[in-house]
Amino acid sequence: MHELAVALNAAMEGTVAEAMLSPFGRRMYFPKGIIAQCAQAQRCSGRHNATAGVAMSFGQTMFLRDIYDQFVPGAFSPNEIFNYAPVGGDPRLRELWRASMLAKNPSLQSCRISTPVVTAGLTHAISLASMMFVGPGDRVVIPDLRWDNYDLILSDLCQAEVRTFELFDRDMRFNVDGMRAALAGCGEQARLLLNFPNNPTGYTPSVSEMRRIAEALVGLADQGMQLLVLCDDAYFGLFYEADTCMESPFAYLANAHENLLAVKCDAATKEDMVWGFRLGFLTFGGKGLSEAAVEALGQKTLGAIRGTVSSCDRPGQSLLIRAMERGATYQADHECAREEMERRYRKFREALRRHSDSRALVPYPFNSGYFMSFRCAGNAEALRLRLLDHYQVGTVALSGRTLRVAYCSVECDDIDDLVDVIFTAAEETWK
Repeated sequence: MHELAVALNAAMEGTVAEAMLSPFGRRMYFPKGIIAQCAQAQRCSGRHNATAGVAMSFGQTMFLRDIYDQFVPGAFSPNEIFNYAPVGGDPRLRELWRASMLAKNPSLQSCRISTPVVTAGLTHAISLASMMFVGPGDRVVIPDLRWDNYDLILSDLCQAEVRTFELFDRDMRFNVDGMRAALAGCGEQARLLLNFPNNPTGYTPSVSEMRRIAEALVGLADQGMQLLVLCDDAYFGLFYEADTCMESPFAYLANAHENLLAVKCDAATKEDMVWGFRLGFLTFGGKGLSEAAVEALGQKTLGAIRGTVSSCDRPGQSLLIRAMERGATYQADHECAREEMERRYRKFREALRRHSDSRALVPYPFNSGYFMSFRCAGNAEALRLRLLDHYQVGTVALSGRTLRVAYCSVECDDIDDLVDVIFTAAEETWK
């Protein structure tokens, strides 16, 4: 093992973070090579900087005018568009995102959390965290109604054993008892992945449910179990009901117990509506983590980024910084988009009332995000194909009898027709 990795592991010794590192995570370190030396030279060299492999002219990167001229003249320097971004992301963007996270999750104000690291989208954040803390044979617990990419990352990439529990209990609330039982069966260590608003159902627990989730996890930690909780906050902020918990589970867990490490995976993708920018963030929190341990986690993360994508999109980071710092309509556009999603959400709920007696399709609870899902009377793939072939309507079939509908991409005026067509096709499919 590299001596730098040994030193980072030593800085984390005795913490739940060190105990739960995967073999990959244990080996990972950020090399003091070209990137580190380039950064040092940028700070210290005043005469000549002959480090980075970047074509420079008078302090700015060289560029193609056909690209640069697409930007408003003078809005960005060539370096803000064409140069490499630091491995962990632009420092200003990291601080801005941290401040935004604290504002949206007030419970984090008293917690020691790492400065978010910029990733190449939210999937990259989840993959990095999984590679660092999930190894072959490790047990990972996920609700049964889940994003299919989790299986690709955890089962196929990390070779973990994925265990599921039913997302909803008999009262159609988050199944805290099922979650606790699934974790308790994992032995001395367990990994848990929570995704709210949930994809595919669009469900977020209430404040009381979220407290029960946190209490259950702290209870297991009190019994000696070491826990890693991955919080996938892809659709954070899209909440439409007053009783919905409007803080991430990360806010409840980042300072909850010495045996619990919380990891927040979020992104500008949906929160700032920049899907193609591929900008995500990865943040760690854990009670009892020293500054040295938090720094070691950050260095290992930088090493994982350096060894995969090297660094993330520079133009996207520069554009996002400009919007967050100086955007005249940044907050207004956020609220406008959220209000439009809420209008579509309420329109969809209203349209469902006309079909409340249907046995072919039963909607799962939903109160947030971009989606809702139906429990189908038969195979969801058969319904998906009928909708596509006979009605030119696209939906997504998941896990046998679950059909996901993304109302976020359908105009509000078209939602009545969408719902009616789905129920018509379902009655035809299982008549």
